Amino acid sequence: MSAIGPAAEDGVAFFTERQKGRLPGHLGIVWDEVRSGFVKGRFEVETYHMAPNGFLHAASVVALADSAAGYGCVMSLPEGASGFTTIELKSNFLGTARDGTVVTEAILVHGGRTTQVWDAVVRHAETGKTIALFRCTQMVLWPKA
Repeated sequence: MSAIGPAAEDGVAFFTERQKGRLPGHLGIVWDEVRSGFVKGRFEVETYHMAPNGFLHAASVVALADSAAGYGCVMSLPEGASGFTTIELKSNFLGTARDGTVVTEAILVHGGRTTQVWDAVVRHAETGKTIALFRCTQMVLWPKA
C-alpha cells in the first residue's frame, strides 16, 4: 500500500470513486483490475470519445492508457513516497474503433525509487485489434524534509 493510495484489494473501488467529476469519470472509464504492477480498464465507445472525422479521438485513447498507468503507479509507489507526476509519454497509434469497447492493460516495466516506466496496450475488444501502444515515465515524488 502506498501513502496516497488504497489497500491492494480496494484499488478498483478507490479509483472509481476518486475519478468522479474528473476526466476519467467523464469518459466513462471502468476499472476491472487495479493492483501493484498491473491495471486493466475499458470504456464503451460513445459519441464524446470520437473526433469530428468519425474516428476514435487520440485523446480518448491516451486518457485511458495514461489513467491506467497513473493508477498503477499509485499502487506501486515505494514506501514513504508522497505521489508521482508524469514526465514523459508516447503513443503509437495502429488502429481505431468506431463502436464497441476499448480496453487497456498496463504493466509496470521499471519500478525504481525515483522513476517508474509503464507500458500499456489499447485494443478494440470485439476485434482484438491493437489501437495503440503506450509508454510513460513517472517521477516518484518524496516529502520535503
